Amino acid sequence: MKFLLRLVALLVIIWLAMLLTGYGVLTGSNKNIAGVGLQCKYLTARGIVIAQYLHTDSGVIGVTDCPVLRKSSEVVDN
Repeated sequence: MKFLLRLVALLVIIWLAMLLTGYGVLTGSNKNIAGVGLQCKYLTARGIVIAQYLHTDSGVIGVTDCPVLRKSSEVVDN
C-alpha cells in the first residue's frame, strides 16, 4: 500500500511538471509521405500532440529520429 501511494504521488508530480513546463514525452513515430516525412506522437499533460518533421537518414535535411522531449505550444502559465 505504501509503495502504491508513493507511485501515485510520483506520477502526480511528473504530470504537474509536464503541465507547467509544456513538455511532452515521445510515445511513437511513423514514417509518412513515402519515407520523406516523420510523424511523432508526444504525450503531454493535456493529451497527445502530433508533430510532423522532414526526415532523411543522413540528418543533413530534416531529422533522423524524433526528439525524446518536445515543448508544446500551449503552456499553462502563459
